[in-house]
Amino acid sequence: MKSKTLLSLIIILLVVAQLGCSGPEKQNREFYQLTVYHYNTGDQEKILDNYLQSALIPALHEMNIPSVGVFKAIANDTSSNKTMYVLVPIKSLNTVDEINAKLPENEKFTAAGKEYADVLFHSPAYSRMETILLKAFAFTPEMQLPKLESPKKERVYELRSYESASEKIFRNKVHMFNEGGEAALFDKLNFNAVFYGEVIAGAKMPNLMYMTTFENQEDRDVHWGKFSVDSDWKQMSSLPEYQNNVSHIDITFLRPADYSDY
Repeated sequence: MKSKTLLSLIIILLVVAQLGCSGPEKQNREFYQLTVYHYNTGDQEKILDNYLQSALIPALHEMNIPSVGVFKAIANDTSSNKTMYVLVPIKSLNTVDEINAKLPENEKFTAAGKEYADVLFHSPAYSRMETILLKAFAFTPEMQLPKLESPKKERVYELRSYESASEKIFRNKVHMFNEGGEAALFDKLNFNAVFYGEVIAGAKMPNLMYMTTFENQEDRDVHWGKFSVDSDWKQMSSLPEYQNNVSHIDITFLRPADYSDY
C-alpha cells in the first residue's frame, strides 16, 4: 500500500514539474534586436526616417511584429555623431534570419525602401550601423508598452547599459534585477519600463540594458529622486552580495519618432 502511495506522489510531482507554469522564470522570454544608426546630416536623417516609416515598419507589421520602436537621441541637436535606435521584439533568434530572408521578397518593402537601398558611395544613409541582441529577463519576459499621455515630442525615454567586470559579476547584477527585486521596484514606482534584457551579442559585453519612459524631463527627474530615497532600494543596494556588480553605466536620453509605435 505504501508503495502505491509513493508512486502516486511521484506521478503528481512529475505532472507539476511538466506544467512548469508557477513562476515568471518559466515563461517564454522574448528577444530584442536593437539597431543603432550613426549619422551626421539632416539629409541622412530624412532617408532613414523615410525608410523606417514607409518600408521597414510596415513590412515588420505584416510579419506580425506590431510594436516597433524608433527613437532619436535628444543630444542629436548638438552632436555631430547623431544616433537613431530601432527596437524590434522577436520571439526567437530564428526570427532574425526569417526577417532578413523575407524582406527582399516583399515588393512593397523593396519599392518603398528604394531611396535607402540605392544610396551612392559618396552619400550614404548613415556613417555606421550596429546591432545588439538581447534576451528578456526571466522576471520580465515580455515587452510592456508605456502608459503615457504626453505628446511624443515631450516624452523622455531613458536607455541604460550596465557593464560588469566579469561574466560572474554580470550574473549577479541580473540576479539583483530579477530575484533581488530591482525591476519590481521600478514597477512599484511607475517607471514605465519597456524592456529589461541581457545582452547576448554586442560591443560592450558583459552588460545588460533596459529602457524606462517618462512624460517629460521633469517627470523623469522626479521618478529618479523617489527611487534614490526609497527604503527598498536603500536596503537592496546595501546588501553585501550586490556590491560592485556594475563597472560602467551608459545613459542615453531618447525621444520617440512621430511614427514610432510607442
